[in-house]
Amino acid sequence: MVRYVPRLADGQKVKLAWPLTLFRLNHIFWPLDPSTGKWARYLDKILAVLGCLIFMQHNDAELRYLRFEAGNRNMDAFLTGMPTYLILVEAQFRSLHILLHFEELQKFLQVFYANIYIDLRKEPEMFRRVDGKMLINRCVSAMYGAVISGYLISPVFSLINKRKDFLYSMIFPFNSDPLHIFVPLLLSNVWVGIIIDSMMFGETSLLCELIVHLNGSYLLLKRDLELAIEKILAARERPFMAKQLKELIIKTLRKNVALNKFGQQLEAQYTLRVFIMFAFAAGLLCALSFKAYTNPMANYIYAIWFGAKTVELLSLGKIGTDLAYTTDSLSSMYYLTHWETILEHSTDPKENLRLLKLINLAIEMNSKPFYVTGLKYFRVSLQTGLKILQAAFSYFTFLTSMQRRQMSN
Repeated sequence: MVRYVPRLADGQKVKLAWPLTLFRLNHIFWPLDPSTGKWARYLDKILAVLGCLIFMQHNDAELRYLRFEAGNRNMDAFLTGMPTYLILVEAQFRSLHILLHFEELQKFLQVFYANIYIDLRKEPEMFRRVDGKMLINRCVSAMYGAVISGYLISPVFSLINKRKDFLYSMIFPFNSDPLHIFVPLLLSNVWVGIIIDSMMFGETSLLCELIVHLNGSYLLLKRDLELAIEKILAARERPFMAKQLKELIIKTLRKNVALNKFGQQLEAQYTLRVFIMFAFAAGLLCALSFKAYTNPMANYIYAIWFGAKTVELLSLGKIGTDLAYTTDSLSSMYYLTHWETILEHSTDPKENLRLLKLINLAIEMNSKPFYVTGLKYFRVSLQTGLKILQAAFSYFTFLTSMQRRQMSN
């Protein structure tokens, strides 16, 4: 089974950044190549169903642990298992949505890499500018890699100490001590950790790449329009100036509409998964910060995870805000086409009137900025990221006050 290989419009393979290269190996979250045969697709579906069953088994075992510790009123132990359980439930929702829309995701990515992705060979300066915005996200991916490494190394310490410990806080409804039961369960722990960790950094990296390249395409549209207008003004062919600008704006509008259409496809593809990601973020950050605060040295994994999630939200919000700012300036882009100068020199009154109507239409079409949203409930912006951090801090102060009350009693 071959996973989808991103290609440019001319068939050239896209050189993916390392987070997306690893994410492409995730057989649940990355679609198959269109050339995959029928039987290979059936096998992939069977593996996906088995993966979902493993997720459900982990969900049951981790929930049993949380219920047990909640019954004992052991808040510290309860919050130890909370982060992994929250991210597990989040992964289940997100994976289910992707599996139900696997074909649409593959076609969507095909359109992106063929039409929207900025080619390094054609636009090296813009590509470096766009790629530079992904550096923070790649640091986040490295931090998530450190988190999963901390979990995966725990079986080694278990073997050294001659203990049978799982990677996560779990209670199974059966005896898991026999070796022939423990080893498969431990291996399933490792598989779940790798799949979910690659989901955490991989899908965010992909979403950020989609947004920054779409933003870069809008900036190229603006640059090309300005350069073409300069040529029209320099040539100063008075009988044809209004017509030349009109044809240029029509050509630009067609590209503009294509970019807007892709933005709508991006919204349709990611709006639910963005909603799920942001909905779980505040609770996850609260639990992580509390564990890191109570015992920083012993819970260093939680501190790294907290840092990664915080920077992830802020970087994604900043990229979303940049796209909104760019699309908000499109109406000004059409207004600042030097149409006054062209009307002053043009000798064709009919074309002048058509030009004014077209500019008015272009401004009206781009009167609202574009935001990626979570089910239209919130926008992916820096402000939203800060609000989530504020909510997480409120939950954190509540938990610390509860802990002090328990200690005083």
